[in-house]
Amino acid sequence: MITTGSLVYRDMPVTDGVRTVLRIEGLALLAVALLLYRSIDANWLRFAGLFLLPDISFAGYLFGPRIGALAYNAAHSTIGPLTLASVALAYPTPPLLPIALIWLAHVGFDRALGYGLKKTSGFRDTHLGRIGPSLPR
Repeated sequence: MITTGSLVYRDMPVTDGVRTVLRIEGLALLAVALLLYRSIDANWLRFAGLFLLPDISFAGYLFGPRIGALAYNAAHSTIGPLTLASVALAYPTPPLLPIALIWLAHVGFDRALGYGLKKTSGFRDTHLGRIGPSLPR
């Protein structure tokens, strides 16, 4: 439990269908990114080669859970790819839009699988709930 001023946050699992909605939202993000990628007639070999690139952020966990969560979340949030896509659309730079769409597709894919943004308490603790086998904390 975390107390901030008068607010109290409890470490509660995502329930009541919210997790399912968030996973469907991830699937929708993946689908839209794929459709947009196809519509700009981008190179699918580049897509295959770059799709897992955000997972390099796992290396942040070599420096502890706080740095690991920061690195993972920076690479797996929609803020980065949406910013990159905005720059690509505002200032026509051909290679940026396909990269932004690949990045968005990766984020959507991870969310659809149930991998959420990481908490600093450990890799298995995410905003979508705890991942992995049910083991005692």
